[in-house]
This record gives sequence, C-alpha cells and structure tokens, in this order.
Amino acid sequence: MALTQQLARVSPACLERCRESALDTPGAAPGWDPPDTDLLDTDWGVWGLLWYARRTGVAEGLTAPIARAVDGDPGGDVGFLDHDEVYDGFGDPPRLLTAQSVREVTRALDGIDLDTLLTDLPASPAEAARACGFRGFDGDVREYLVRHFHALREFYREAARRGLCVVVWID
Repeated sequence: MALTQQLARVSPACLERCRESALDTPGAAPGWDPPDTDLLDTDWGVWGLLWYARRTGVAEGLTAPIARAVDGDPGGDVGFLDHDEVYDGFGDPPRLLTAQSVREVTRALDGIDLDTLLTDLPASPAEAARACGFRGFDGDVREYLVRHFHALREFYREAARRGLCVVVWID
C-alpha cells in the first residue's frame, strides 16, 4: 500500500474526547473516528507540488504555507493520537494545527497563485512527472497538482469557516 498524506478536520472538543478516551481505555485507544466528510487524502499531489517548487527555486513564501498545511505545527499536545487506531506508525505521529493556525494557513493558501508557481512545469507528461519526483506517473501532471492543491485549500477554508483544528499524518 502506498503512503499518502492524510488530513482530518476536528473540533477541540473532539480532540479532548479522544484524549480522555486514550486515558481511560485499555491500549490507550483514542476513539478516533472523524466523519468521512472531514477527511482528506491528498495522495502524492501536494508532495509533488512541493518537490517541484523546491527544486525549481520557487520562493519559500509560496511553499512554506503548503508545507505547513501538510506537516502541521510542532508541539500541539496530540501524543494520544500516536496510536494504530489513527495511523499505521510509519513516519512521524500525527501533528496538529490549532483553529488559529488553520486560519493563518488558510489565508496563506488563498494568497498562492498556482499558475505562477507552475509556470515552468514542463508540458511533456513524462518530464513534468520527473520534475515533481513522480515515478511511473501516467496522466496529466498539471491537472493532478492543481486538483490536489485546490482540494487542500478548500479543506482548510471549510475548517477555518467552522473554527476547526486540522490533524495531519502520513498513512
């Protein structure tokens, strides 16, 4: 199974319920079960966008908000989510962006001009795939990157609108 970037929109109250569950249940199970409508799998799309931008020298100001959106913030007191009920244990445990951080990331993502960021993406699908670090990718790379970036931005917009936190992890 391929690893992909996962995100969940959750309320502070949900996080507190998970924390309490982890303290009160055998095996420290957090009772993690966000609704499917509050989950996002960006596949490799955002990683490819970051790979391309960093390798082509795009200003960090354009890539930093994208990286923060998928990496989360340090700290966050969500160690109780370091459980196989949440993720498979590959890579770092889940990280949190608070509701305030979500608003900041949303504003930053809204300020990104994706057309400018992708100006020099090669037209050839094979060359574009290589430029994004994709091996064996078959399809329209630009469309794939744009679709996943827009999904990420819309996901954060909705989280900000609802005053939710975002938990990120790789699974």
